[in-house]
Amino acid sequence: MPSPLFADHPAPQPPAHDAVDALIHRTRRLRGDVDAVRRDAVVFDEDDPQLRWQRALCELAVQHLDNLDEHLGQLRAGLPDRSADDAPRAVEVPDDPRAGSPLSRVGSAEWNLLTDESRWSEELYEIFGRPPGSTPLSLDDLPSVLLAEDQPLLTAMVTGCLVDGRPMDGEFRIVRPDGRLRTLHMTGEPVLDGEGSTASMWAVLRDVSELRRGEQAVSANRASVRRAEHIERTEHRMAVELQEAVLPPWRGSLRLPTRGPGALDIAAHYLPSQASGLIGGDWYDAMELPDGRTLLTVGDLTGHGIPATSTMAMMLGALRGMAVAGIEPGALMGHLNQVLETSMQPALGSALCCRFDPDTSVLSWAQAGHPAPLLFRHGSGRLLPPPDGMLLGAASNVAFEQDEVRLYPGDVLVLHTDGLIRRGDRGAGPEALLALAPRFAEARTAQECVRSVVEEFGGTDRLDDACVLVARIGA
Repeated sequence: MPSPLFADHPAPQPPAHDAVDALIHRTRRLRGDVDAVRRDAVVFDEDDPQLRWQRALCELAVQHLDNLDEHLGQLRAGLPDRSADDAPRAVEVPDDPRAGSPLSRVGSAEWNLLTDESRWSEELYEIFGRPPGSTPLSLDDLPSVLLAEDQPLLTAMVTGCLVDGRPMDGEFRIVRPDGRLRTLHMTGEPVLDGEGSTASMWAVLRDVSELRRGEQAVSANRASVRRAEHIERTEHRMAVELQEAVLPPWRGSLRLPTRGPGALDIAAHYLPSQASGLIGGDWYDAMELPDGRTLLTVGDLTGHGIPATSTMAMMLGALRGMAVAGIEPGALMGHLNQVLETSMQPALGSALCCRFDPDTSVLSWAQAGHPAPLLFRHGSGRLLPPPDGMLLGAASNVAFEQDEVRLYPGDVLVLHTDGLIRRGDRGAGPEALLALAPRFAEARTAQECVRSVVEEFGGTDRLDDACVLVARIGA
């Protein structure tokens, strides 16, 4: 960028105004659109690193568009008129409402090696925080206002320009007299005399402090997003591993009790949420008790991730222990409520606990704010009337009622958590499950029944994870 004072060729002419005006109009319109997106982003959760990163990107885009608008205005104005004053000046952007802001300040300077003169534009005085008309800083004095670690960079730039004739392009930080730190971007070239020797150095300095802060904010928020994503992946993996360690290890069908007539054919399945991918506190279990009866249970806890799965592990362990000790389902629910109430991680939960006696074919069961079992018989299904029972953890000293129902060979009993029937396109309800009655009547195993449930409810519109357990009463 040869100086208009010393260059031996004519100054560049401004391009056609119509084309530049069109670019300015498009830039300002785009700036308004991006700014609207930025304003909308302010209403979102400040604790979400992804949204903070997106907002920082919007702010950086607005700053870049402000810079583009400024430079297009300078391009439209062309070089300044030097007839009244031959000191270098920054071009004022006409009709720019942001004129005078730190972002729009661009100043120029020229250091004459023959006369030791230094000439600054008015804007450069403002950038450096020096009184207008005061003595400009010489090339020897300029490093004194830079941070110590940036001084070698400026020295190398000036030396390369004056000695080797290389263009300058770099950034450094200055400390203004008022103590404010500013980041400047400096470009410049040597100006040669008629003999080809360096006569002066001409430079343009631009205050890019806000721009660099915006870029740093974007970088910091991007790093925050990556950390959050890494933590989320790690916690998800740990939650999955904990869930797999706690839920029953058996896959396919299970026969309980393992000996004798009247055994149950049991199959179960966990369905992860396709909408969120989060691991919840759902559980299922079936086990043979010491007295020959069979425990069947499903449940669900509020929350997701490691807190939910760890609390689920504690609850399921307590439930198994009390069932093995011979505690009836109703009383068991009361004790389970106390366990959750005194937990270090307060939560609410729902649960269903059933105990099947193969000698009498009687199912004793209790529930705590949980969907009732569905009983399918002879091609039709119905909900079992639920005994009283409120959510676990909701209140202290709560009594849970217990009910009984007789089962017959060929009956199919379906236990599930509420996430199974909560769909994004329809209200909650058991109707879709009850509609599977004809398919259950044709099924020969509990595993076939579970497969029918998964085919119906395993789609992407399910809002939460879920468990289903099917018990088919044998002959």
